Amino acid sequence: MGKFKRVCVFCGSNSGNRKIFSDAALDLGKQLVEREMDLVYGGGSVGLMGLVSQTVFDGGCRVLGIIPTALVSVEITGHAVGEVLIVSDMHERKAEMARRADAFVALPGGYGTMEELLEMITWSQLGIHHKPVGLLNVDGYYDCLLGLFDKGVEEGFIRPPARDIVISANTARELLHRMEEYIPLHDQVASSQSWNIQENNHVVNS
Repeated sequence: MGKFKRVCVFCGSNSGNRKIFSDAALDLGKQLVEREMDLVYGGGSVGLMGLVSQTVFDGGCRVLGIIPTALVSVEITGHAVGEVLIVSDMHERKAEMARRADAFVALPGGYGTMEELLEMITWSQLGIHHKPVGLLNVDGYYDCLLGLFDKGVEEGFIRPPARDIVISANTARELLHRMEEYIPLHDQVASSQSWNIQENNHVVNS
């Protein structure tokens, strides 16, 4: 059994142009099942979202998808996987993801995936949460983003200890192992008690 009870996975509603990305999503799902970790994710049944969620669900772990009302008809085709929490907008979606998960993993994805990832990194820096944030760098997909973070440190925009907020690895097994060993060492702007993430409740069982 793994250290975390629930892991939030950020990933796209597309599968990418190469099989390696789908394979990575399936492997991540299998690794979560192996560690008996439940999944919190964006709620879609298509793309990498669908692959991860179906794998975790088929493996007997709980799946909770969190999706804004406007995207239900776009990102859910056929039956939803596991439970679905319908929220009003993207801000509420991210707040619910953050509140319900013990750790965060980003698979390769587009603007939305990167925006969700960066917000969780920022929230860690600010002291809103103390949870590990992992980047599954499949076939070097995120090399440029990681290089940008290093550039931020070099140019004085990111404090060196805060650079360690981002945990990266090329495989799901290695990434989850590193995340389980993560100890936050960066200075936080404010304590988590200073922040408030609102709770919402509109859960639909599929």
